[in-house]
Amino acid sequence: MTDGMIADGAGANSGAAGSRAKRSDEPTPQEQAVPACDPAFQHGVVVGFDGSLSSERALAYAVGMARRSRCGLVIVHVANRLPATVWAGCEPPVFVDMPDHRTELLGLELACADYLAGVPWILVERGGDICHEIEEVGREYAADAIVVGSTHGLLGKLFGSVSGRLARRANRPVIVIP
Repeated sequence: MTDGMIADGAGANSGAAGSRAKRSDEPTPQEQAVPACDPAFQHGVVVGFDGSLSSERALAYAVGMARRSRCGLVIVHVANRLPATVWAGCEPPVFVDMPDHRTELLGLELACADYLAGVPWILVERGGDICHEIEEVGREYAADAIVVGSTHGLLGKLFGSVSGRLARRANRPVIVIP
């Protein structure tokens, strides 16, 4: 009776080991980490756009740059995900992401823009730190350059401008449009 139990145990272990074996159609962790992007926009121009006056100037410059270089334009909008504070008794606040519907409006605005005619472009929405996300999109698309508008005002002076942080951090040329 002991032999049967050992045989069953061995069979169970070998079956478990077999189920842990990686199938060839499963993506590796490296493949899962790299998001797919349209190859038509590889080595294009990435531009940060939020609808502000400085980002509109940056977009105009990036459109001209993409047109002259005959490459694609990757327009990045980093969604404003301000956390909503929820209090539950004496517990610390819980932060809940609130979606930013501005991306949809910006997409419609860009789709109707005459100055984008003749330039292939896509709008990429991200959430998080603006500097990090624009840099990450530039890396994913192997961008030849990143174009951003300069940050004005008190917040830029206190916390450092996105354009300044990006120019110091990025591994590709960053063009700051005043």
